[in-house]
Amino acid sequence: MKKALKIVMTGVLSISLLSATSGQSDAATKAKAFKNCTDMQKTYKGGVSKKKGLKNRTGYDKNGKAIYKKTKYTQHVSLATYNLNKSKDRDKDGIACER
Repeated sequence: MKKALKIVMTGVLSISLLSATSGQSDAATKAKAFKNCTDMQKTYKGGVSKKKGLKNRTGYDKNGKAIYKKTKYTQHVSLATYNLNKSKDRDKDGIACER
């Protein structure tokens, strides 16, 4: 009985690992490089962020403290898409093509 249980658990674990691996490859294939910010904003109105919780940095005050401004749209979070479009993040705040 224990041997049968081990075989079943091994099969379930193998299937779950395969599905997790295929999910990661799907995310990588869904990442898209855009020609410019206008094209990106047709798909992602608020731009693409490399991680959740980043704020739109608009500059620095006279003391060197960062100034943040709320954006009209929320950004889409995708590290893979951000990495493909890193050149479009002109202010280097981690959000490409924010508006």
